[in-house]
Amino acid sequence: MNNLTDREFWKEYWSNYIYEKVPTRSEFDKYFTPAMYGGEGKTSIEIGGFPGTMSLYFKRRGYSPTLLDFYVDPKIIDGLEESNGFSKGDVEYIESDFFAFKSEKQYDLVFSIGFIEHFDDTADVIRRHVDLVKPGGTLFIALPNFRGLNGWVQKVFDRRNYDAHNISSMIPSRLRAILGSLPLKDGKVQYTAKPMLWLEPQKGVKNKIARKVVKFFSHAMKLFPVPSRLMSPYIVLTAEKI
Repeated sequence: MNNLTDREFWKEYWSNYIYEKVPTRSEFDKYFTPAMYGGEGKTSIEIGGFPGTMSLYFKRRGYSPTLLDFYVDPKIIDGLEESNGFSKGDVEYIESDFFAFKSEKQYDLVFSIGFIEHFDDTADVIRRHVDLVKPGGTLFIALPNFRGLNGWVQKVFDRRNYDAHNISSMIPSRLRAILGSLPLKDGKVQYTAKPMLWLEPQKGVKNKIARKVVKFFSHAMKLFPVPSRLMSPYIVLTAEKI
């Protein structure tokens, strides 16, 4: 498994973190399967989701969430929980390399957002997600679409971030074929409809100016909410484990 990032990459990335608000609604809500609603008594595990914003999102929906990442700063998790009115420890976290992680436990919901595209072997990454899903449970994966306008923005303004992504993992036909090869049913691969551009926050004036420019054009793009390779910011995969 060839990682396109390492621990130092993520340590530096999270050094710029500003506590965010855990949303009451997610931009992915419309792509959730019916089984993902009503989490009372259900378990979830988020892969590569430090600091756990979406894990807390599902906590609000009744899930008992676990977060798995190979870089975890407990102080950031505690701060995120506290700043959003959660109790310390509401998210169980496991600091481990996903590819070395072994677990007999399976979960009702296994999800990742912005994870699978950081590795060369997309099929293997998805298969390892599926291994953690209970029979009858749900797989949910979202990854950025850098084969359109957002990818051009990353390539021009943040080449390091662009190079940390496996662009070939963002081909919907390839993703559908992978889902079809696994013990899953009702598999779907969709472009999201709400256009969006972004740049990751970094230190320095140039980044701040570039982010403001990109944000302006991002707002303008919302006038064209058509899911497509060119305009869509994300690709979403959903399926049920057989």
